[in-house]
Amino acid sequence: MGMKVAIVTGAAAGIGAACAKQLAADGMAVGVLDLDEARCGGTVDAIQAAGGTAVALGADISKRAQVQAAVATCRATLGSITVLVNNAGVTDFTPFDQVTDELWDRIYAVNVRGTFIVTQEIVPDMKAAGWGRIVNISSSGAQTGNVGMAAYSSSKGAVVTLTRSLAQELGPFGITVNNIPPGSIMGTIMAEENRTRFPIPFETLIANMPVRRLGEPEDIAGACSWLCQEASSYVTGQTIGVNGGRVVS
Repeated sequence: MGMKVAIVTGAAAGIGAACAKQLAADGMAVGVLDLDEARCGGTVDAIQAAGGTAVALGADISKRAQVQAAVATCRATLGSITVLVNNAGVTDFTPFDQVTDELWDRIYAVNVRGTFIVTQEIVPDMKAAGWGRIVNISSSGAQTGNVGMAAYSSSKGAVVTLTRSLAQELGPFGITVNNIPPGSIMGTIMAEENRTRFPIPFETLIANMPVRRLGEPEDIAGACSWLCQEASSYVTGQTIGVNGGRVVS
């Protein structure tokens, strides 16, 4: 088998970009997918500058036709896809009594239906190869819940359950499916502009964190890398918390 091909969604920045760069460093060719193909340029350039192989892909993952076109471009350019990191998602901080039907539907369209669509479009490649790795980026909010994030946290809870179900259904084909719920990662919901919206001050969060720091996207990428390797072939259906030791139930 030649170079493995991966697609990472939401890979223009943050956790997605870090995962894409890490998988490229691991020797995979990477389809860098985001809502706007142009936004993927920075990630693609970084991968190529480091001697890796990557292609920019644009798609709204909640729209199947767009996903099909992006996946087709990736196959034509890089080859059959056997690694998928479902990272793309939308965050929201709306108090429950202010959540509209439209907002609820948009969050689920991207976070749940989008993950379903991308996975469904790529799984045939994995089945054909008799080997595959799927890593879903969920959220620690799926484990604990969050004030003002009922729609978001519940959508990520759906991703956790989807992971478990797909692990059972796809295991016989040599495909593992796991999820990483990030906790307190800079540049995501912990971005500077969200400080005032977060339920507790960052300083308090850090003081109560066993490792005494917020996470970096690269922390997630390290775990993602392992879950995409041969070494993790007996690990599936799992929730691998990468959260600095934050206690979750």
